[in-house]
Amino acid sequence: MSHVSAAPMRVGVVGLGWAGQQHMNAYHDSDDVQLVAIAGQEDDALAELGERFGVTRRYHDWQDLIGSGDLDAVSVAVPTFLHAPITVAALDAGIHVLCEKPIARDATEAQTMVEAAQRAGRVLEIAFNHRRRGDIEALKDAVDDGLIGRPYHGRATWMRRSGIPSLGSWFTNRNMAGGGPLVDLGVHVLDYSLHLFGEPRVLAVSAVTHAELGPRGRGGAPDSKQNTGSAFEVEDLASALLRLEGGGSLILETSWAAYREAGDEFGITLYGTEGGADLRVIDYSPSGQLTIYRDNDDGVDDRVVTADPGRAHVAVVERFLEHVRDPESWAEHDGRIGRERARVIDACYESAATSAEVVIRRSDDPPHSQHERSR
Repeated sequence: MSHVSAAPMRVGVVGLGWAGQQHMNAYHDSDDVQLVAIAGQEDDALAELGERFGVTRRYHDWQDLIGSGDLDAVSVAVPTFLHAPITVAALDAGIHVLCEKPIARDATEAQTMVEAAQRAGRVLEIAFNHRRRGDIEALKDAVDDGLIGRPYHGRATWMRRSGIPSLGSWFTNRNMAGGGPLVDLGVHVLDYSLHLFGEPRVLAVSAVTHAELGPRGRGGAPDSKQNTGSAFEVEDLASALLRLEGGGSLILETSWAAYREAGDEFGITLYGTEGGADLRVIDYSPSGQLTIYRDNDDGVDDRVVTADPGRAHVAVVERFLEHVRDPESWAEHDGRIGRERARVIDACYESAATSAEVVIRRSDDPPHSQHERSR
């Protein structure tokens, strides 16, 4: 396929879980889009979702979906170790790809995906849906409008009391997942944080990781399937200090399991030259508590901002479809933002393993000098 025609866009989805279903819903509700194929290995879910969305082309193996022909675009919503092979195969077949986060297990795999997009001249986008939340968008507007001046320091977190997705599953297998909460939750936190800062380059990281609860069988999500085979090979808590171009700094903290108040909590605190901001989201509330801190001539001028819920995955899919419909923009959307997020995560794991700060070289430097430990 050399271009997307005026006919309805024909799309497929690989992956039948929660994320895959978000993509299916968004495609099904989009104008001039036909969801024509789905793939996954859970036979009951494949049948039920096929009936729900009126999809007759149902495949057990993703290779059959990619090879079936006549697809314009595909969503990849499967375990992380499958992101690269499916994405590269789809791009090489001339199919545009929307891939779930993280882009891949590491930046090396991510680079193969970016190169495939560039080679094929097709769109590759990563589903960073949290930046499409209404509260994140409201905070971004506040920053862009200068309400807090220049942000120079931030602290961004995603913490859970008992939320290891599935003890013993692919999530806790290092080779399959690439890591624990840092790569699973932390990549969301990293993405919306750098987005809010205006996309500064990350110069260096200093990180620590801990695995205290998972290896003892503690901290599993109450509704998850436990002890399905793999040892707990990843961290259950991570913390990192990022040095940003222009003098800014950012602290990231993520956990799947830690002794703290129950539930999930994520958000960010920003400190700026003219004010500050704090966003806290408890247990996936559609709209979090957003406060802007400022002074005026009369003293304190703090305000609470009530944001719309936002549209998350729907907005991600819509933006992807817009880019696919605009061939002039294809070269701009080759997955590089996902690759750069992966390079930062890789540097964090390297820093934690070596107990040293890791300097991140520019992506166009020679490969052997991408990371360099500080002396």
